[in-house]
Amino acid sequence: MNQEITNHEITNHEIVNHDEIRIRHIADRDWDGIVALESRAYSRLGLSEGRAALKSKAHASPATCYALDLGGRLAGYLLALPYPESAYPDLCATIETRPALPSRNLHLHDIVVAPDLRHRGLARHLLHHLTAAARSHGYERLSLVAVGGSETFWAARGFTPGHVSPAGYGPTAVYMSKAVPAGPAPRTETEKWADAGAARA
Repeated sequence: MNQEITNHEITNHEIVNHDEIRIRHIADRDWDGIVALESRAYSRLGLSEGRAALKSKAHASPATCYALDLGGRLAGYLLALPYPESAYPDLCATIETRPALPSRNLHLHDIVVAPDLRHRGLARHLLHHLTAAARSHGYERLSLVAVGGSETFWAARGFTPGHVSPAGYGPTAVYMSKAVPAGPAPRTETEKWADAGAARA
């Protein structure tokens, strides 16, 4: 999910040293921290999944799920898994395996950055990393479910609404997707993230 991401101007926020940022695959030791970050981001919207559902989505595609470390601290995470275009995972259900039919669509299910570390470009690093991974694995499209009014933010990043009304993701949820770009994503724009999740992308 991707929720409450705003595109208003953010000023006077410290820019982190890129040498301190590390994106890696999720390890067992990360789950307490991931569950806490997810709950804090989504509980107030009634969209928190719980540990079992989160872990099952990561286990469905470990190669496209990431933890973000900043100076040795778990600063955020991203969960993405192959899923048929115009479809989306049941929010609270566990997924035992990846979808039966091969998919060229990679669904960005969740992206969260710790509240005190937002507005510093960390979610941008995760999104660039996912885009590069999608391209290298041969995916043709990225999809997400924008929640909490974040569809304007995602539209500015090339995602367009689909003709799907996502059930179980809240009354304002919007299914969105875009083609995986052929080359590296531009890094000139400073991203402004208030919350990341939306993707209950």
